[in-house]
Amino acid sequence: MRILLLGTTGQVGWELQRALQPLGEVVGLARAQADFDDAESLRACFAIKPDVLINAVAYTAVDQAESDADRAMRINGDAVRLLAEEARKIGALLIHYSTDYVFDGTSTVPYTEDMAPAPQSEYGRSKLAGEKAIAASGCDFIVLRTSWVFASRGKNFVRTVLRLAGERETLRIVADQHGAPTSARLIADCTARIVDQAVRERKSASFSSGIFHLTASGRTSWHGLATRIVDRTRAVGSVPLKVVAVEAIASADYPLPAKRPTNSSLDTTRVRERFALHLPDWTVGLDLCLAESSTA
Repeated sequence: MRILLLGTTGQVGWELQRALQPLGEVVGLARAQADFDDAESLRACFAIKPDVLINAVAYTAVDQAESDADRAMRINGDAVRLLAEEARKIGALLIHYSTDYVFDGTSTVPYTEDMAPAPQSEYGRSKLAGEKAIAASGCDFIVLRTSWVFASRGKNFVRTVLRLAGERETLRIVADQHGAPTSARLIADCTARIVDQAVRERKSASFSSGIFHLTASGRTSWHGLATRIVDRTRAVGSVPLKVVAVEAIASADYPLPAKRPTNSSLDTTRVRERFALHLPDWTVGLDLCLAESSTA
């Protein structure tokens, strides 16, 4: 099996390079090699005739997208449409990642895949456009919606909190937004399991395309996540911290250009049952990430 992986330098893409190795030949391309602003560059990637295409590239600057909506749509919508169409032409399976931002965040229960999307930001609208383009293309696909992604590398909330906790005595963190922090490592490991099963299903003509929610188990707020980051780091003593207090604030006290979902919780029943996955509590992935960060 030949797997084409786009976005090797991102958080999830980096972990996928490791997780996918047992499945077959992995051809990984960074964004410099697969230019999502250049249609011909993307089409050229398919010269290797992959059996599986995994797209780990996305425009993820949520606030910047409010003033750069055209580029967000070009990368998250238009380029994804091209990938799906090219995958259909050669009969490749497409794996693509989406986000909790396709929902409005007002639900009082975790979102299922059957609940109606209603994005409240340009980023969310561009990601939903990508989902719709894939579904309309006619290719075999699996879209994995996830949330609050973190890793020991790259730009993410965990690394930002660690940096600020070493610089400031007080951190003020939003406490009225809730979700499941999900490690890039978990996403990659689950993706490998999903790809393996999906390929076998395709060979037996039992495969069906679909959208699935993939996050860690459990639920917390940004404040709860920041508090655990600080407490665990201090307990281990691996990184010197200056922070004394982690204060809880409301979203209204920290206005941003893009509206955030109040409820980012995604129901993972469908992906767990279809692919026999065990999704550990978010604290497991966080603690592993912090341990890795302390030895980096």
